[in-house]
Amino acid sequence: MAAWDFGEVLRLVRARSGLSQVAVSSCTALPQSFVSALERGQKQIGSPRTLLDLLNGLGLPTDLQPLLLEPLRDNSTQLGHSSSIEAALPWTTDRMVTSLEVAIGGSMKRRRVLTALGGAALTQHVLQSAIAPTEAMAAPSGTPTVSTELIDSLQSTTDALRQVDATSGSGSLVYTAKAHLKILLNLLKHGSYGERLGRRLAAVTADTAAQTGWYTFDSGDHGAAQRLFLGALRAAHASGDSRLRAGALGFLAIHGYSAGDPRDAITAARTARQAITKHDAPALTAMLLTRQARGHARLREERHALAALSEAEELCARGRGEDDPYWLYWINRGEILGQTGSCHLELGRPSLAAGAFASARHELSRDETRTTAQFLSRAATAQMRAGEADAGCVIAHEVLSLVEGIQSARLDEHLRNMLNEARAYGDAAPAKELMSRGEHIMRQRAAA
Repeated sequence: MAAWDFGEVLRLVRARSGLSQVAVSSCTALPQSFVSALERGQKQIGSPRTLLDLLNGLGLPTDLQPLLLEPLRDNSTQLGHSSSIEAALPWTTDRMVTSLEVAIGGSMKRRRVLTALGGAALTQHVLQSAIAPTEAMAAPSGTPTVSTELIDSLQSTTDALRQVDATSGSGSLVYTAKAHLKILLNLLKHGSYGERLGRRLAAVTADTAAQTGWYTFDSGDHGAAQRLFLGALRAAHASGDSRLRAGALGFLAIHGYSAGDPRDAITAARTARQAITKHDAPALTAMLLTRQARGHARLREERHALAALSEAEELCARGRGEDDPYWLYWINRGEILGQTGSCHLELGRPSLAAGAFASARHELSRDETRTTAQFLSRAATAQMRAGEADAGCVIAHEVLSLVEGIQSARLDEHLRNMLNEARAYGDAAPAKELMSRGEHIMRQRAAA
């Protein structure tokens, strides 16, 4: 790679497109000083990850993306052999089913186990989801026969679990969701279906696997959640629905900025946005932009984070598009403002975070209790970090009144962060009262 002249590539791209170096920096998240030095021949790209950031950010055509995979394969010994080989394994129905069986604790059979991915190995997996050919889905000889009514019923179960999660959290859902996913995998392996119903079955499997991964993540098992998200990505690929692929990548982005490498969040979100460029899906694009923004915020890349949030808010204001999926019903201005508040917290701007959360709370649905409690816990944290202890304690008491019956490891983490902020005001009566009540509730939650 040291012999490849990426500076010349950049000069040609900018000459033909009219992009400035600042615009290239914004697209790729590479520092403008690095872009400038690259063009002058003073810097060179020395890692596959930087190469992927550059070319992915500039919108490399999908027919050229296989070229990116070779440097990653050459680095397989450094990345971990089993991790780097996973993405290159056939993107077939059989491999998809096996990956998900492993992810939910099924038989390993004779296949290599999918291990946790990160960095260039994860990027390789993401790129393969875009370029691998889609296998035919017909399975005419099995039993039982898969019908439209059966698939509709299976999808309705997935949708019902999604609604329960938004209200009560994931704690009671992981086992049920895995059992539901096992039924879908059994139908894929042994059922009888034609091409159209096969793709619909894969689509329900992708949605269910992604949601099961989310419940697992919300319960605190991040490694198992990532394996489910990767399996969901394979199922979405088999379904042929790029919106489901974008949804799975969106979950991988959450994993990246919450429990892994924020750079992975940015890569996943950008790739997902590229996958849906031909769709009229402003809500889905806005959701992906917020997850990209969270990755930038974790890296303290303030300009990139705020630019992504601004674009997300503009898209959300347009309303839902013709191709926006129904399962993205929860994207609204309140969600965008809440994510804006979370980004400001990451960027060390608690006063701006508090303002964003204050605006968000008027837009949130009170029926989605878990989501409301999480946002309000961050709002209380922001107020206290900004020096507004009394206002923060008032919101914190409101949060504590909401959390009974909600099982969520992520919510518990937010509650602990909120109470830790209150400790800084331990001599004040409102903080003492909050700490006493909060510690009692946290003990109850731990014993539940």
